[in-house]
Amino acid sequence: MLAYIARRLLATIPVMAIVAVLVFSMLRLTPGDPAAIIAGAAATSQDIIDIRARLGLDRSIVAQFFIWIGHALTGDFGESFFFKKQVAELIADRIGPTVALATTTIILSVVIAVPLGVLAAWKQGTWIDRLVMGFSVLGFSVPVFVVGYVLIYIFAIELSWLPVQGYQPLSEGFWGFLRRLILPSITLSVIYVALIARITRTSVLEVLGEDYIRTARAKGLPDRVVLMKHALRNAAVPIVTIIGIGVALLIGGVVVTESVFSIPGLGRLTVDAVLARDYPTVQAVILLFSAVYVLLNLAVDVAYTFLDPRIRY
Repeated sequence: MLAYIARRLLATIPVMAIVAVLVFSMLRLTPGDPAAIIAGAAATSQDIIDIRARLGLDRSIVAQFFIWIGHALTGDFGESFFFKKQVAELIADRIGPTVALATTTIILSVVIAVPLGVLAAWKQGTWIDRLVMGFSVLGFSVPVFVVGYVLIYIFAIELSWLPVQGYQPLSEGFWGFLRRLILPSITLSVIYVALIARITRTSVLEVLGEDYIRTARAKGLPDRVVLMKHALRNAAVPIVTIIGIGVALLIGGVVVTESVFSIPGLGRLTVDAVLARDYPTVQAVILLFSAVYVLLNLAVDVAYTFLDPRIRY
């Protein structure tokens, strides 16, 4: 197992290298000049040239890349063009809200989606099954920002139950921290719940047709025990897989959700940095998201050995 984990960690090096090259190249090739944005509308051509020289943008793309990657390998991602602050400090300041939102979303999604999927499989063909599948289709069809604005209108504006925007650190009070995460977490979890519930239903249905399930029922075991102890446990591998894959949806949804609810996290930072052509910030944040995604998928692969004893690496 340790050898397998070591090989997977080594395999992340070329993956991260490819991500770094693609992100760096795409940012440089897209229209827009960060020097012109920093200089402002009243700047002269010479002002823009001076700013480009100060930021190192007057060098060739290849030279800029190797300078950046050399500093990045030492943990120095440079200074933000727009925020005038070290990128590492910016990420450290903004990572708390994003981690809080992602954690509450994953917990909420799994707690809701897995029971819904099991229930839909157990009640296959009934109105409960059709209702769960209808919700899955709806969850995939409605954009995240639409769900967010609808929830804001109902629960924040009309009913005044929850705050519209903002974020409160956990250190300033648990209830205030939770109240400001309820709407964003529900918004972000809709598509996640739809995905996990659908896969859970499919996986449990496949397991329910196995011989050992019929044997368990023939022994007189209650449906609850058959579903939870035998069916769900043996259907866990595909469910855990889709939870890991869904992290990509979660990362993309964080960007939109934090913008809708004005949460000062990494998603909102990414949007502001892209609009300002803040190359160092965008590059560092995307590298961080990529590393998290790769490591979570490694954790999912390792979890297989605990869920299914037949799987060995």
